[in-house]
Amino acid sequence: MAVDLLLGLQWGDEGKGKIVDVLTKDYDIIARFQGGPNAGHTLEFDGIKHVLHTIPSGIFHENAINLVGNGVVIDPVIFKKELENLSKFDLDIKKKLLISRKAHLILPTHRLLDAASEAAKGKAKIGSTLKGIGPTYMDKTGRNGIRVGDLELENWQDKYRALANKHEAMIDFYDVDIEYDLAELEREFFTAIERLKELTFIDSEQYLYDAQKEKKTILAEGAQGSLLDIDFGTYPFVTSSNTTAAGACTGLGVAPGKIKEVFGIFKAYTTRVGSGPFPTELFDENGETMARVGNEFGATTGRPRRCGWLDLVALKYAVRVNGVTQLMMMKGDVLSGFDKLKVCTAYNYKGETIEHLPFNIEAENVTPIYTELNGWQADLTKMTEASQLPKALNEYISFLEKELEVPIKIVSVGPDRTQTIHR
Repeated sequence: MAVDLLLGLQWGDEGKGKIVDVLTKDYDIIARFQGGPNAGHTLEFDGIKHVLHTIPSGIFHENAINLVGNGVVIDPVIFKKELENLSKFDLDIKKKLLISRKAHLILPTHRLLDAASEAAKGKAKIGSTLKGIGPTYMDKTGRNGIRVGDLELENWQDKYRALANKHEAMIDFYDVDIEYDLAELEREFFTAIERLKELTFIDSEQYLYDAQKEKKTILAEGAQGSLLDIDFGTYPFVTSSNTTAAGACTGLGVAPGKIKEVFGIFKAYTTRVGSGPFPTELFDENGETMARVGNEFGATTGRPRRCGWLDLVALKYAVRVNGVTQLMMMKGDVLSGFDKLKVCTAYNYKGETIEHLPFNIEAENVTPIYTELNGWQADLTKMTEASQLPKALNEYISFLEKELEVPIKIVSVGPDRTQTIHR
C-alpha cells in the first residue's frame, strides 16, 4: 500500500493543518515526519479554533491513528501543554497517539542555546522561533542527542546531565546576556517527561512497514514549507530539517518507491515569517490588506507575516523538487476585493530574465517580473461548489495550472473545514 504525502510549497503557514483535517477521513494513519514545535497547524471546526504544534492534525478524527515520526524533535514541556489542551475532547490519547522511539528530545538547554546563538548574531539574526529546534538537530547530527527510546533506559538522566553541562559551557562561550533559572526549567522538563512516558512508544519504521502490508492508508504530514528546507530553501534563513518530499522518507523510514500522491499546499498569495529574502513582498496598501483580511500572524509565535503577490518562480521550483501530483490553493477568499492581481512569472536576475530559482534571491540580485490578471469582488466564504466560483477566480486558477502543469484539486475559501471546495 502506498503512502500519500502532504507538504507546504512556500515559506510555511500555507494551511496544511486544515487540509490534513479535511483529508483524514480517507486515512487510517496520519504521520508527522519532521520539524518540532516551531510549527503551528491551525484547525477550525464547530466554531472552535485549535492550534497543534507537534501532534499530527488528524487527532480529532475518531478512527485515525496519529504518529510522531523519528524525524520530529519533541519538546516534552510543549507536548504536555498540547495534551492538556486536548483533554477536554475525550480522546483516547494512549491509543490514538504513537511516538517513535527514534524521535529526538528538545532539552531546556537547547532552547537557551537557541536564544544565545540568535542574540550573538545581532542584526544578522535569522529569525529563529527560539524553540531549540536548531540546537537539537545539531546534537542529532553530531551524535550527541537524547531520543525518546532513551527514556526507557535506567541511565537516561546521566546522559541528560552530561549533555546539559556541555550546553551550559557553550552558552557561556557566546558571552551574551541571557538570564535563566535552569533548576526551574528542569523541574518543568522532568514533570513533562513523566507525562510523555505515559504515552505509547513504538519502533515506528516497523509499525509503518506492517501497516503497509496490512493495506492501511497512510498520510505523511509535513511542517513548515519547502522554501524553508535545510538543503533547498533560502539558506541560511531556513529551518533545520528537510521539509521537502525526501524528508518523509528519512523522517518516517518509508521507501521512496512507496510514495504515491504528493499533495502540495500553497496560498493564493505569498507570506513569510521572520527574516530572509522575499522578492514579491509588498510594503503598500495591498500588502496591508492581505495581512489584515488573511489574519496573517504566526500560529506558533504570533509574529506578523510579511505578505506579497504569488511567486510562481519559487512555486514551480517547489513543485518540481517535491514531485507534486496535486495542488491545493488556500485563502482564495483573501484576494476578494482586489481589482487587479499580480503573479510573478519570472525574475530580472542581475539584468537577465530567468524563470528558475537562482542560488541567491536577495533584493540586490532579483527583481520580480509580473503578469497582471483580473481580480474578483465576490465573497467566497459562503460558496460550497466549484460552479459558484467567479469567472475571474477560475481564470486565475487556470493560469496557475497551465504554468505549474499540475491540477489544483482543492480551493479553500475560509478557515473552517466546511469552507473547502473540491474541483
